[in-house]
Amino acid sequence: MSKLRVYQLAKDLGISSKEVIEKLTEFGVEVANHMSALEEDEANIIIELYGVEDKKEKSTNHKGTDKSNHEANVENLKETIQQGGVSSEENHKLILIPETLTVKDLAEKIGKSVSEVMGKLIALGIFATINQEVDFDTAELICTDFGIAIEKEEVKEELEIGLVQEEDKPEDLKMRPPVITVMGHVDHGKTSLLDAIRNTNVTSREAGGITQHIGASEVEVHGNKIVFLDTPGHEAFTSMRARGASITDIAILVVAADDGVMPQTKEAINHAKAANVPIIVAMNKIDKPEVNPDRVKQELSDHGILIEEWGGDTILVPVSAKTGEGVETLLEMIILAAEMLELKANPKRFATGTVIEAKLDKGRGPVATILVQNGTLKVGDSVVAGASYGRIRAMINDKGKQIKKAGPSTAVEILGLSDAPEAGDLFHAVKEDKIARQIVEKRKVKEREENLNASAKVTLEDLFKHIQEGSVKELNIIVKADVQGSVEAVKQSLVKLSNEEVKVKMIHGGVGAITESDIKLASASNAIIIGFNVRPSTAVENLAERENIDLRTYRIIYEAIADVEAAMKGMLDPVYKEVVLGKTEIRATFKVPGIGTIGGAYVLNGKITRNAKVRLIRDGIVIHEGEMSSLKRFKDDAKEVAAGYECGVGIANYNDLKEGDIVEAFIIEEVKRV
Repeated sequence: MSKLRVYQLAKDLGISSKEVIEKLTEFGVEVANHMSALEEDEANIIIELYGVEDKKEKSTNHKGTDKSNHEANVENLKETIQQGGVSSEENHKLILIPETLTVKDLAEKIGKSVSEVMGKLIALGIFATINQEVDFDTAELICTDFGIAIEKEEVKEELEIGLVQEEDKPEDLKMRPPVITVMGHVDHGKTSLLDAIRNTNVTSREAGGITQHIGASEVEVHGNKIVFLDTPGHEAFTSMRARGASITDIAILVVAADDGVMPQTKEAINHAKAANVPIIVAMNKIDKPEVNPDRVKQELSDHGILIEEWGGDTILVPVSAKTGEGVETLLEMIILAAEMLELKANPKRFATGTVIEAKLDKGRGPVATILVQNGTLKVGDSVVAGASYGRIRAMINDKGKQIKKAGPSTAVEILGLSDAPEAGDLFHAVKEDKIARQIVEKRKVKEREENLNASAKVTLEDLFKHIQEGSVKELNIIVKADVQGSVEAVKQSLVKLSNEEVKVKMIHGGVGAITESDIKLASASNAIIIGFNVRPSTAVENLAERENIDLRTYRIIYEAIADVEAAMKGMLDPVYKEVVLGKTEIRATFKVPGIGTIGGAYVLNGKITRNAKVRLIRDGIVIHEGEMSSLKRFKDDAKEVAAGYECGVGIANYNDLKEGDIVEAFIIEEVKRV
């Protein structure tokens, strides 16, 4: 049905909007304001009313005259409504306007000068600069004053040239292996269960025994291949688990028989349900004496997971990752569930899939772990993944072997990308490098346009004082980590800390060491830098001190979260503080029988003491943290070695020293409470 706004009707009838609203109210038509849209019959009430009044007036004052101009206006207005609420004069001026645009762009679109448009904005009480954006509603008010009809431009998703995907022919579709995500609460035995399945030992290599990155591995069971994604169970990694659930076919929900359903178990259930993924429950740790299976089943049913034994459709398998009991049954259930799903893909097309993980490697450059979901990926293919592109130089499977091609449901590491993509980015194989480069250049331009913002300078120590003074409304944070998945997890966790008084805002997140450009960005935007599993170089630390930037590094994610949360609540009161004594560079390595590898080193700054703790840094990434086993000057033991001197350094229970490594010596000091 055609509609007309109140002010348009008032303008065409030559009366005030207030008068129209009053008359409509008399007739029982409720109108909010002059911008309200009227139905055809509502508008006709006023038109007819003023048409009759006008006829009476004209018959007494202008007898014998022709139809008045006002009557003509009334007739034209009726026609306008019937034609769709836009007069024929305005019809040819119909202009499409986006959701938001700058004052300058609006002026250009409607063919008016910037000063005229700004004059209209001032009349509306809006004081905008030439480059300030206005929304569609404001633009519509201005345009109607000029007698110009506008419509909101529909934003159509742009199909990128080279990424147009053809439909798969039914005859080309082949059965593919299932992709399984292992989800559940922290320390319920997800990684241990995977260890039992693939006979590896991942847990011992993880900081604090907590999985901090997404891993992918392939297992063959009775001739059937299964791809496993291991997602972290700590609540900070909600976003990573969500990403895991979105690319998986079946979710294995690991619940400890002695612990039951916990907060992250609930989150895992919600992610799997949101992704519409079937769930198989693995009730782990049944070898323990204090288990209570019925309690676990009851708690699962309370959260919408009703097992088959209780009349539901969810499979529950009691397992023990420690003894291996039930693992074979679990694998059989996975294969059975996969057969029911009839998973198919087309291996004959260009490959598409998802980036599971990405990192920067000193020797190999950007390395991305990807899951091929459709098509076949080959060495030499040109690919686009988010804002990075390249030609695949090599593909490595989960066993560490180089392969030439990867079909559907295959997880591989790829080398050859221009940059580390974001975890969760879609990747596409394209015909040639030129197309890949063009697509990425367009994406980067878009990204640059969206990334411009800054706010108040602050440190975690004085954050609460700034909040109380009302000077801080936003806490800007830059996150740098060793892998992309950790960046996403830290960002998501910190943003959740926002409250009514202060909003936590992530202005940048990236993979690799903290660089000078990060310090400059933090200085320009008054941000705090949080490093997770990465360390800054001496030059970067010095620059941070000069620029007065709060730069903090962490090894465990919830320590970073706890610090920021405590600072926001005004409770930041550290008990211990890490003091870096000095840094030394490994310039040669020597293998000593019965002792191991010793590094011939040069002390770059500060001093190295024998009783200090040390961390080994390779290309800005923390490789190892431990104790110093020996410190020598020539053949003699030394208590400490100062900057500018050479020494021999040994790290306890660690021999993987390489030339160019940085050994950082530090001690933990107790900070007196104020």
